[in-house]
Amino acid sequence: MPTEVLMPALSPTMTEGNLAKWVKKEGDKIRPGDVIAEIETDKAIMEVEAVDGGILGKILVQDGTENVKVNEVIALLLDDGESADSIKAYSPAAAKLKPKQEAATSSGRESNKPSVLTSSNTVGDRVPATPLARRIAGDAGLDLGLVEGTGPRGRIVRDDVMKALEGDDRSRRSIEASFPQEPTLIKLSQMRKTIAQRLTSSKQQVPHFYLSVDCEIDNLLAVRKKLNSLDESNKLTVNDFVIKAVAYALIETPEANASWSDEGIYQHRSADVSVAVAVDGGLITPIIYSAHAKGLKEISLTAKELIKKANEGKLKPEEFQGGTFTVSNLGMYGVKNFNAIINPPQGCILAVGAGQQRAVVHGGSLAVATVMTCTLSVDHRVVDGVAGAKFMAAFKRCIEEPAVMLM
Repeated sequence: MPTEVLMPALSPTMTEGNLAKWVKKEGDKIRPGDVIAEIETDKAIMEVEAVDGGILGKILVQDGTENVKVNEVIALLLDDGESADSIKAYSPAAAKLKPKQEAATSSGRESNKPSVLTSSNTVGDRVPATPLARRIAGDAGLDLGLVEGTGPRGRIVRDDVMKALEGDDRSRRSIEASFPQEPTLIKLSQMRKTIAQRLTSSKQQVPHFYLSVDCEIDNLLAVRKKLNSLDESNKLTVNDFVIKAVAYALIETPEANASWSDEGIYQHRSADVSVAVAVDGGLITPIIYSAHAKGLKEISLTAKELIKKANEGKLKPEEFQGGTFTVSNLGMYGVKNFNAIINPPQGCILAVGAGQQRAVVHGGSLAVATVMTCTLSVDHRVVDGVAGAKFMAAFKRCIEEPAVMLM
């Protein structure tokens, strides 16, 4: 029975390709390592080589054929001395049903085993070897100079390397590790499903626009350091100041403290600030109610308690459902700036980046300051550009001059 030559997968994601050209023709003698065809993928045209030897008995897929499925039979290979008449008796079903038998050859190759093709590039290395053989040997730490090649002109092919590595568990593990592995499927939690649904809906249905400002925070850091030295039992964070500044700016710019409904726009009198908190399996936004009426210490203690309860899964619904505005701070992870997705029905969310030392200009002179980039994502149905700009101006003033919000 002829050996089936299959359409090779030249990358982990390849499902089909174009058979650009046959390098060998019917009746040609094939030796292991011979380039026999050129395959076109979505990324490149690659030469493919045979591992098995024999006679190219029949080409089933012609030059220029497009969208050939991986593992489709593209040719039939005859063993040396095998009659071409066996091609007439060939059928894919018969080839699959025939029991595997060892051919009476020194190589012991299975006579009905599909032939494997591998990619090949011509290189001028000292030891002649195919790229796949060279890669496997390199991953396993095998010296190719110790391997005897059975390909054309003594070229080392994949089978030569595999035979040299037989019985070496360490090398076998190295080979397995060098090839792509199956991804791990993580089942969706109900929290992740809800997040996916709400954020997809937000990006599809809410007309976002974005406003960014750079805030110099050296004064804020100095005030924070001074306050923390006075009360070491509760260390204030930069985010505590951000929440307070947001609350102050919302009261000063009430049109930004708003949310959308089909009946109209709700303009809120209280600055109830939601704080994005990462928890196992997703994200949750506990709320600091009436943040405008709280001092920095109370905001800090409230935030710490809510974050603790969030991580323990003990938040009550009223502690994370609602809010009039959200703060998302990724600055502690070194993120310079980002655009956050609005949490409907809220009209705005503020994305806070890391404080970084940057060159700034003061009075015409170059100086160095710690700068924090903040970006406001705005629902244009709820808040207009001017209102958003006024909010960001008030927020920037509070951040750069923290005494304003402490009055």
